[in-house]
Amino acid sequence: MVGMERVLPEFLCKGIEQAIEYAYSFEPYFTPTLVLVPRFVKEAVANLSESTGQDVETLEYLLGMFICYPLGLIMLALPYGKVKYLFSFILGAFLLQFTIGVQWIHHLISSLIAYGIFLVFPAKTAKTLVPIFAMVYITGGHLHRQYINYLGWDMDFTGPQMVLTMKLYSLAYNLYDGEVLKQGKEERASKKCADVAVSSLPGIVEYLGYTFCFASILAGPAFEYKYYADACDGSALYDKNGKPKGKIPSQVWPTLRPLLGSLLCLGIFVVGSGMYPLLNPSDPQNAVPVIINEEALAKPMYARYAYSWLALFFIRFKYYFAWMNAEGANNIWYAGFEGFDDKGEAKGWEVSNNIDVIQFETAPNLKTLSAAWNKKTANWLARYVYIRTGGSLFATYGMSAFWHGFYPGYYLFFLSVPLISFCERLGRKKLTPRFGNGKKWSPYGILCIITTSLFVQYMIQPFQLLAYDWAVLNWKNYYFIGHILAVMFYVVVSQLPTPKKKEA
Repeated sequence: MVGMERVLPEFLCKGIEQAIEYAYSFEPYFTPTLVLVPRFVKEAVANLSESTGQDVETLEYLLGMFICYPLGLIMLALPYGKVKYLFSFILGAFLLQFTIGVQWIHHLISSLIAYGIFLVFPAKTAKTLVPIFAMVYITGGHLHRQYINYLGWDMDFTGPQMVLTMKLYSLAYNLYDGEVLKQGKEERASKKCADVAVSSLPGIVEYLGYTFCFASILAGPAFEYKYYADACDGSALYDKNGKPKGKIPSQVWPTLRPLLGSLLCLGIFVVGSGMYPLLNPSDPQNAVPVIINEEALAKPMYARYAYSWLALFFIRFKYYFAWMNAEGANNIWYAGFEGFDDKGEAKGWEVSNNIDVIQFETAPNLKTLSAAWNKKTANWLARYVYIRTGGSLFATYGMSAFWHGFYPGYYLFFLSVPLISFCERLGRKKLTPRFGNGKKWSPYGILCIITTSLFVQYMIQPFQLLAYDWAVLNWKNYYFIGHILAVMFYVVVSQLPTPKKKEA
């Protein structure tokens, strides 16, 4: 596989390498900050890695995820107020130092720079400057990763930085909305997001507790500051007089359910991906992926597609594990609790919920599928990109692509998604009134579920392959059938007359 240095002009490579070398020159100054993880802990993990055969990075990440549960119990027992915020910050920093070492400093530096912008500039300006800064920082991280480790899957700071980007971006608009609402101005977007508006800039301890929150720092979800603060100061459960706002629900099942689910998903991922690997297990970074190697291409197209469908199905359980595990780690100290309504009834536990597995796997359309997957990222894009740009799909998909990184596979996927969206909207307008009865499990509904799955699984393959030549070769060997069928569907169905709406 050709790396970026083999594609880019020589002068540009030299400039990039000089910039990287300059950035690395600061490492000796930041290495002494690694004080939170005792040496014996790292040695114990290394020994465990050797005895289990698991690589150290994966083991550290898994241990970091599960450590959040006992930490969550401590967080629950701590008194409300600054102690919780401080604990959240320090333990979040500990997890970063434990998993990515000296690279944890990126999280601290970017958090402090953003806080400085909040302090110096008015909310109206900060809502532009902070998102720009956050996106530029994560962009630099993605480009650095792709240059030095093209197609590599090693853990680095970009994963937690992606979560931080959403938090900083959201908080910038939350503060702006709070300012707008205090002044009584009429802004549609601010009114829509009034429930998560923040009236004043949090103190530095509260702010760092949020950006470093241990329960969401490794895998998200990035929910708004107001929900985090409500859990830390107790206002999610109690009123100003210290009285419960309603009957406080137990957090045991909301914690155990996603925890047990995450363990099941981890097992399914390990077993399933071992049986149906998408990339070459011996060298996923350089060797030709399993789904486009000579042996695979010799098989009939239906057999190749069935294999890739299963491979992608099992890959998703890696994400299910991480998100469900993080959900339980937040719920254990009520960070995932939505609070009470006006009647004192508990609303639910959706704050930290990032995936609805059944809903996603049986989605009858792209809209339902998107709403069930990576919910808090979808929420971020909807609240702080889509409605802030007047409903621009171009800006929303563009932001999502930039946030993910710059591998060609991402853009091949995101550029193909609108094609499915157009077909779906046309089908809902022309066909659903004729054949649909509003029931998901009707014959028409089942056909929609199967069609959505088949097309999405075809379109999303480049997202996992990453490289342009791998992605195009994969589609080429399907004769671009997904794209061709989508265009044919649009051309044919658009000629059908639109059914008249039934009179009430």
